Amino acid sequence: MDAFTIKDLENLTGIKAHTIRIWEQRYGFLNPQRTETNIRYYSNTELKTVLNIALLNKYGYKISHIDRMSPGEMKEKILSLTQAQAQQERVVNDLIQSMVDLRIEDFETIIDNYILAKGIERAITQIIFPFLEKIGILWVTNHINPAQEHLVTNIIRQKLISGIETVHTHVSINKTSVLFLPEGEHHELGLLFMYFLMKTRGIKVFYLGANVPLKDVEYVVNLKKPDFIYSHLTSVANNFNFEKFLINAHHRMPDLPILVSGQLTQNYKKRVPSNISFKQSLSEVMEYIASL
Repeated sequence: MDAFTIKDLENLTGIKAHTIRIWEQRYGFLNPQRTETNIRYYSNTELKTVLNIALLNKYGYKISHIDRMSPGEMKEKILSLTQAQAQQERVVNDLIQSMVDLRIEDFETIIDNYILAKGIERAITQIIFPFLEKIGILWVTNHINPAQEHLVTNIIRQKLISGIETVHTHVSINKTSVLFLPEGEHHELGLLFMYFLMKTRGIKVFYLGANVPLKDVEYVVNLKKPDFIYSHLTSVANNFNFEKFLINAHHRMPDLPILVSGQLTQNYKKRVPSNISFKQSLSEVMEYIASL
């Protein structure tokens, strides 16, 4: 892919579109092309430039100073950032840049090196999950090439499963959960991430995976009697009716807490059934788990 919108840049860098437009007017590092309908779009190179500039700007460098840097100087300054958070954000940016360039071996090497240095749990929480948060919106809006998505998704899926398999915790809170994605939802990474987090905190997990009919979830619930159900919705099929899904889940399992997170929860304005709650951030999910 080589055509990002200004909204894509905003989502990936955290820099508001208004600010990006000001940078275009005042400095020379952005020269967007325009579609026939006069809509800006940006190349891979410009995306990588804005990622680097945003990082340096966040950690103390003025834009006017950054504008005078050569690409080599910019890279040197980024590598010299010593704050732990800055270093994590640099690695996430490296993952994004490797993805857009389809440097898949580099993508996997970055993750493997982080796992080697920090361990699998820190790799998942510090770089993999933030990476997924940043690029998830591109998957939802189809602003990313399917080849890029499939390649990086499979690598991350392997790392998450490896992390889940290697979890050995002495903590046990005597709670059980059922994790699933409804019919039409195939984006499994968010759910696997929650599987990992729950397992590290001593929660027993029955993992049903993606594209599961509610009648099958109900069958497992009746058999295993979990304490709660969890589902994470990233990008469902076009014919998926979120309201109908919530109502059916409530009718089938009216007395069981059902947690739902993901993109679809962000803009849902209708009444939510009494046993269903939305968790719109990782911190909200973690607060719930801690309260068990």
